[in-house]
Amino acid sequence: MDFDLTKEQVFFRENIRRALREVLSPHAAAIDKEDRFPRELFEEIGRLGYFGIRYPQEVGGMGGDCITFTILAEEIAKVSMSFAAAATMQCLMGTDFIHRFGTKEQKERLLVPAMGGQKIGTIAFTEPDCGSDLGAMRTMAHRDGEGYILKGRKLWITSGDVADFVTVAALAGPSKGLKGLTFFLVEKGTHGFSVGQKIEKMSARGAPAVELIFDECRIPKENLLGEEGKGLKYLESFLSEVRIMIAALGLGLAKSSYDAGLKYARGREAFGRPIANFQLIQDKIAEMETRIRSAWLLTYYAAWLKDKGLAVKKESAIAKLFSTETACYVVDQAARIHGAYGIAVEYPAERYYRDARFLLYAGGTSEVMKTLIAKESTQHKAME
Repeated sequence: MDFDLTKEQVFFRENIRRALREVLSPHAAAIDKEDRFPRELFEEIGRLGYFGIRYPQEVGGMGGDCITFTILAEEIAKVSMSFAAAATMQCLMGTDFIHRFGTKEQKERLLVPAMGGQKIGTIAFTEPDCGSDLGAMRTMAHRDGEGYILKGRKLWITSGDVADFVTVAALAGPSKGLKGLTFFLVEKGTHGFSVGQKIEKMSARGAPAVELIFDECRIPKENLLGEEGKGLKYLESFLSEVRIMIAALGLGLAKSSYDAGLKYARGREAFGRPIANFQLIQDKIAEMETRIRSAWLLTYYAAWLKDKGLAVKKESAIAKLFSTETACYVVDQAARIHGAYGIAVEYPAERYYRDARFLLYAGGTSEVMKTLIAKESTQHKAME
């Protein structure tokens, strides 16, 4: 089994690291402190073409595979979880449906500039009373002449207040529950579409999470993304890639936290020697590295399966579960190594500690991942 990245993937990783070091790294702490969407930096990274990493070259993308996208997500998360949350939304969830189902005109007007960072996209699933249970969705889409009328509210929508277009999940037609799940394109400025409250949060603070309101929002039939009632089918492959992406974000954050903890342990002295020489600190370092390496294997294995076109539903859930829980463990241990400085804002360990909580809910909670893994395991043959 070959665990090496290709020459192209290594080259890509070095390029994105260099770009992030020069463009994003100097501003990472300020993005979190100011809790504002970094539009200028977003556009600058977009001009480099990274938001089109998943899309084919014929539409203006980079033509990268899932492993390459995983590298991108991991590297951005190492620098800024706030920026990573918004950037990966742009690369995948906010643009995927318009790439798959949008008209040629919509792709030229929205997708192409989104890949270049000039326009911003997002996706709207979650509602005030509907999180993991999509069947409990209350946002409805009613046919009206040559179009649809959307009515409902969405909550926790990343980049929702700065987005130029939104992929909206709603229940359409006579079917109820997941059989009616349908996706629609709603653009900024559409009558009846507005931004509600902004959610103040402790994690990924530069990636705004807001409420979106659809009050008798009329959209043309061309804004139906895919077929009516086929939303659940469309989600099967989509959600697996989302979970791999979140696993990569956890991996990147865990690595940065580990590096910060190790650096501090080597430089901090107590009783006449670096605390890195104390056995209890070494125990933390060993445990952190072991979990990070395991998370790396699970995450990139899931991405490799995805690129091979193989079933990845369970493997992506395992990667997401383990990597995000690893991130939470590592940020805690790194903060403990810092002692009281682990809660001081002058050290990045404090920001890493807060940002890890974002990962527990993005892409599905750990509890949902465990349920999915168990269901897949009991319905299929034993582990080989």
